[in-house]
Amino acid sequence: MSSIKKWALVAALAGAASVANAQFSSTITATNDYDFRGFSQSAKDPALQASADYAFGESGWAIGAWASNVDFDNDADVELDLYGGYTGTINDNASWNAGLVYYAYPGSDDVDDYWEAYVGLALGPVGLKQWYSDDLYNLGDSAFYTEANASFPIGGETFSILAHLGYSYGDAFDTAGDDVLDYSIGVGASFYNFDFALKWVDTDTDLEVTDDVLNNEGRVIFTVATTLPWGE
Repeated sequence: MSSIKKWALVAALAGAASVANAQFSSTITATNDYDFRGFSQSAKDPALQASADYAFGESGWAIGAWASNVDFDNDADVELDLYGGYTGTINDNASWNAGLVYYAYPGSDDVDDYWEAYVGLALGPVGLKQWYSDDLYNLGDSAFYTEANASFPIGGETFSILAHLGYSYGDAFDTAGDDVLDYSIGVGASFYNFDFALKWVDTDTDLEVTDDVLNNEGRVIFTVATTLPWGE
């Protein structure tokens, strides 16, 4: 896929959700490295990402699509995720969610599509989520991913401490040779309609990758994001 088509796909997702309807939203993100569970998906190069999301009123159901450029040193240039799920309210400080995500790589003959299911629980500033795929990366083995994420406000609502802990395991990682623990710690800031994050990302695994492609060494990642439509 050409670079023009690649960026056009990302831009189209953003534009599709920018209409003045409160049920539609789009989040546009720029980052110096697309990190996925501790591994670089963009060969440690910058990535532009965008989502188009639709919430079905207050029913709890939502669907969406998300895209980013990738670099696996093959013919895959774009990742396109299609997802749908349900969020249920437990009380004012707790909720649960469940859904499906389909990972696709349009135009690629080298990277196969696959899916994951998830169930999660949000308790105030802390979120827990369990993922499962019966055929990770369409390579024939199942896998699990357990993660915890937290955002603790500091000094009001402008700044926050960000923390993440994730664990990849299952048959796919037994075949590869080791489970993977990934983690990050950083700081977030919100100014007007933009959210900024600066974090340190690292892994603890024997599956160490030092090349740029799928690199999982410790590194600093910076992101800036905005969600449309902007509020007043």
